[in-house]
Amino acid sequence: MDFAVNWQNELCVAKNGVVVTEFPQASLVGLRVLQEGGNAIDASVATAAALNVVGLGRCGLGGDAFILVYDSKSKKVTGINGSGRAPSAASVDYYKRQGMTHMAVDGIHSVSVPGAVDAYVEVLERFGTLPLKELLQPAIEFAEEGLLMKAGERKSLAAESKLGKFPSSADIFCKDEALSKHAGVLVNKDLGKSLRLVAEGGREAFYKGEIAQAIVACSDANGGLFTMADFENHTSDVYEPIQTDYRGYTVYQTTLPSQGHIVLEELNILEGYDVASMEFGSAPHIHHMVEAKKLAFADRLAYSGDPQFEEVPLEVLLSKSFAEKRREAIHPNRASAAPTAGDIYRNGDTTSLAVADKDGNAVSFIISLSTHFGSGLVADGTGIVLNDRIGYAQGFEFDDGHPNQLKPGKRTMHTLNTYIVCSGDDVFFIGNTPGGFMQPQLNFQAITNAIDFGMPPAHAVDAPGWISFPGASPSHVGQPFVLTLDERFGDETVQELERWGHVVARGGIGGSRKMIMKDADSGVLLGASQGSALWY
Repeated sequence: MDFAVNWQNELCVAKNGVVVTEFPQASLVGLRVLQEGGNAIDASVATAAALNVVGLGRCGLGGDAFILVYDSKSKKVTGINGSGRAPSAASVDYYKRQGMTHMAVDGIHSVSVPGAVDAYVEVLERFGTLPLKELLQPAIEFAEEGLLMKAGERKSLAAESKLGKFPSSADIFCKDEALSKHAGVLVNKDLGKSLRLVAEGGREAFYKGEIAQAIVACSDANGGLFTMADFENHTSDVYEPIQTDYRGYTVYQTTLPSQGHIVLEELNILEGYDVASMEFGSAPHIHHMVEAKKLAFADRLAYSGDPQFEEVPLEVLLSKSFAEKRREAIHPNRASAAPTAGDIYRNGDTTSLAVADKDGNAVSFIISLSTHFGSGLVADGTGIVLNDRIGYAQGFEFDDGHPNQLKPGKRTMHTLNTYIVCSGDDVFFIGNTPGGFMQPQLNFQAITNAIDFGMPPAHAVDAPGWISFPGASPSHVGQPFVLTLDERFGDETVQELERWGHVVARGGIGGSRKMIMKDADSGVLLGASQGSALWY
C-alpha cells in the first residue's frame, strides 16, 4: 500500500491507521506492522523497539516506559507503569557516608532498574496479536546494520562527555573510524545481540538471564549496588488510569509515580474559566494557563512520591473542590511570584509515540533514558545504555520528610506522562510529548488547543506555546519565574503579560508534540507530529 511521510505538521488523514513519532524510520516500522495485519499495540511495541535504536540517546532497553492503551473491544483504557526501582541496598545514609550531598549525575549510582522491556512484554501479552520475536526484528536490523549519520553528527556524538567517561560506552559511540569526509555508519552489534536475546526469551532473558547478569557485573565493576534480585523481582504495574472530566470529555493520564496528575489538576483549575471566549495567544489566555500550571506544580513538589512508600493525597489533588480552592490563588491580571502548595487535610532526554488502527484501538506511549544518553554507562557486552532516572535534578531527594526522598527499592517521581481523551466511551484523541518537566505544560496546552479552540491535530501540536519555570527548572524553588514564549506570539501580548508581573523571555519551547484524533462523524483518523507521521 502507498504511504507518505508527514513533516512540518501537515495534517495526515487516514482510513486504516496512523503512527506518529519523531523519526521516520521508526514510524515506517509501525506502519508496516499495521499494513501486515497487526493492531495498534503490535505496531507500538515494534515502533518503540525501533526508537530504542534510531532515537539515539533518547530511550532504550536500559530505560523506562509508560503506556496507555484504549482497547476497542472492552472500550476501556488501561495504564502500564514500566518504571524501575532504586537498588534494594540504596539509601540516603549510604550515599551520605560516601560524602555525597545529592544523587549522582551520571554513572551507575544514577541508574534505576530498567523497566521498558517488561512493559513491552506486558502490553503485548494483554492486547497484542503478534509475537515479540517478529516485532523486534526491525530494531535488530537497525542495530546490526548500523545507522547512517552525517560526519558532523557522528563527531558530535563522539564528543559526548559522559560517554567518554566509560570505556564500554566510548568503544561504541566515541570512535570515528567509520567516518568518511561526509558521512559514516554507527553500528551497535552488542545491542543487536541483546535485542535478539529479548526477542527469543522475553522478560526472562532480560531480568533473569545474560543481560541482567551483565548489568549487575557492570554495577559491581563500577562500585554500584545492584543485585540479581533487584532485576528478578522487577514487575510493571497494570492499573486503571487516573482521569478527570474536562468540559464533557474524559481525560485519562498515567498515574504515580508519573507526573500525569499535574495535567489533570491543571485542567481542573482551568475549567473554571471560559477559555474559548479568550483570544488564542492573548495575555488573558496565557496568564490563566500559566497560573494554573504554577499551582499544580507546587502541589506536585509538595505531595508527590511513590505511593508504595508515601501517602499521596491523589484523590484530593484531582478533586473539583480542590481545584475550586486553588483558583482562589489566581489573580486575573497579576502573576504569582511564589505559588505555594494547597492545603491538604489528611487522615494519619525522552521520546514518544502514538498509534491508532482501523479497529479503534489506540496506544499512547512514552519511553526514556531520562537525560540524553542517560547515565552514559553501557553494560559491557550488551550495547545497552543505562538510564539516569534516579540521578540528580530529576531523581530522588535526600531531605528527610520529602515525599520523593530516596529509599531502598523505591521508584522516583517521573517526568514521563501520556494521555488519552475520550468522548463517551470512544476515543476522541491521544497524544504526548518528550521534554521532562515541560511535558505537563505542553500536553496541557495541546489538550486545551483541541477542546477549547477546536484545533485539528496539525494546529494543536504546532500552535505557538509557552513554558514557565522558576529559574531553569521546577527544582529551583525561590527563583523568579521565567515565562518563555514562542516567537510567534505578538509583542502586544508580551507587553501586557509584563505589565501583569510576568518575567517574559522569547525562545524555543522544546518538546515534540504528537496527536491522533478520530473524526466523530466519518471515523477518519487525523494525525500530526512535530516529527514524522505515517498513515494509510
